[in-house]
Amino acid sequence: MNCQRSDTAAALSSDKEPPLAEPPSPRKSAEMARVRTRDTAPELAVRAVLHHAGFRYRLHDRRLPGTPDVSLPRHRLAIFVHGCFWHGHAGCPRAAPASTRADFWAAKVGRNAERDRAAVIALAGLGWRSLTIWGCEVRNGSVIAARLSEGLDMQGRPVREHSKPKWRSAHESKSRRSMR
Repeated sequence: MNCQRSDTAAALSSDKEPPLAEPPSPRKSAEMARVRTRDTAPELAVRAVLHHAGFRYRLHDRRLPGTPDVSLPRHRLAIFVHGCFWHGHAGCPRAAPASTRADFWAAKVGRNAERDRAAVIALAGLGWRSLTIWGCEVRNGSVIAARLSEGLDMQGRPVREHSKPKWRSAHESKSRRSMR
């Protein structure tokens, strides 16, 4: 059996980052390894607002271009929750360029932004709408609700703002059951 790479594999490998001239320190490498791609705090906040408003959604649907963080098939809406630094949010102080290895990070963020644009175009070609919610917008629940209302085209009906859930401790739920 011949183990040659296909043209597709060669094209995909050309997208990879060039080898590092200077490897990062072990501390920095461990720090960057802890950065999550799924179930981040901004993504959980968006999902909480959607759930509170009664929407049904899918997470990280790999069948869609760009694997949106949240997709609402019924509304044909793909929601991307982007970190400001990683995706180059224009005008955001959190998207300030890195002070070390500036060329590497500028190229990486540029590739991320280009991939984001390509995903939005591909989704539009499939008849899906896209909504990008930035990490800096997530701090305020009313901003998330307003952006979702805008993306879902709710005809003036707002998506309800999500307040902090009133969680019961294990002790409280046990005592309530015994009172029944």
